[in-house]
Amino acid sequence: MPKLIRITTAPLSMKYLLTGQMRYMQEHGLDVIMISSEGKEWPDIIANEKCSYHIIHMTRKITPFTDLVSLWKLYRFFKKQKPDIVHSHTPKAGLIAMLAAKFAGVKVRIHTIAGLRFMTSHGLQKSLLVQMEKLTAWAANYTWPNSYSLFNYLYSNRIIAKQKMEVIGLGSSNGINLGRFSVDALDNKKLNAIKQKIKFNDSLTYLLCVGRIVKDKGIDELTGVFEKLYRENGSLRLVLVGAFEDELDPVRDSTKQILKNHPGIILTGWSEDVEYYMHLSFVLVHPSYREGFPNVLLQAGAMGCPVICSRIDGNVDIVEHQETGLLFDVRSEEQLQEQLEFALTNKNIVNEYAVKLQAKVQSNFSQPVVHGLIYKKYMELLSVHGSNRESEKYESVAGTYT
Repeated sequence: MPKLIRITTAPLSMKYLLTGQMRYMQEHGLDVIMISSEGKEWPDIIANEKCSYHIIHMTRKITPFTDLVSLWKLYRFFKKQKPDIVHSHTPKAGLIAMLAAKFAGVKVRIHTIAGLRFMTSHGLQKSLLVQMEKLTAWAANYTWPNSYSLFNYLYSNRIIAKQKMEVIGLGSSNGINLGRFSVDALDNKKLNAIKQKIKFNDSLTYLLCVGRIVKDKGIDELTGVFEKLYRENGSLRLVLVGAFEDELDPVRDSTKQILKNHPGIILTGWSEDVEYYMHLSFVLVHPSYREGFPNVLLQAGAMGCPVICSRIDGNVDIVEHQETGLLFDVRSEEQLQEQLEFALTNKNIVNEYAVKLQAKVQSNFSQPVVHGLIYKKYMELLSVHGSNRESEKYESVAGTYT
């Protein structure tokens, strides 16, 4: 049985960005081991994925001594386990895992790129992050950007050689669970509880933003625009589903004060029930500065919730302006306000966009489709590189996959 190690820096990423993928691979004949740092999410991950796991401490920040310790522990673990494939996701796990796997002689080393931190950095920090990305790509023998726009950015900026990159399918790291993200799947009891939580009122118009409350998610700009719109229309509400994160990329202090005190802003905190908020909202606003291939847009699309998002790599792979949603230039409060005003005065049109986006998501990004494409690629790579388990006939497995 081929052995696959899937690794992310934090268990939160394993739980929410790769849901169901490890279980799929295990059910299709791979021996899967999950690795990440410690975290409260592990019991849920194990229960859902039904795969073995191993905890190795890693940090999201640049911490040279701790990173070297993590590298050494991963190297020893790989030497002991002799995996056929090591597949990393998230920047720090990618750097450490790819180096450790290369030094340990792992034949198939894959890193998925789902966004680039250096795109919102400056000066020395940006230079360092770029070099880390290049080092990760050097250590990997395959890099998978999860969108075509990200692929083009990496190639045109000479970050990674074209022949080392591939986009699986039409993009996405994990696809979307259409059994969950469907209006028909909503539980009325839970829906009513969420309505009570946000004091839902049919006479109000709800704008939704889902994700970490940090600067590079465009929260400063969104807050400024909402303040202006609210002065003209007191029936608007901005619902933020996510948590403040002050460690790496905090919003402005002034923004935080507005968010906590504004009468039209609703802070729900982190929630696993984003589909319910999407169902109750008029539009999802996603003003992020950087993305790989954002799951939240797939989720909103599946739920039939209209989308307004920044014109950046990743977003533009999903949303086409005035076709499946509305786009605005990143960091532009003026354009964001224009698109929101257009949506509020042309609700029938943006609802038509949402219908088209829903059809696109359902056709191309269901989890069985995306998981199947990744599995097929694993089999192809194993047939090329061979395995630590000579009795396995990977070529026949890959040849019979449909």
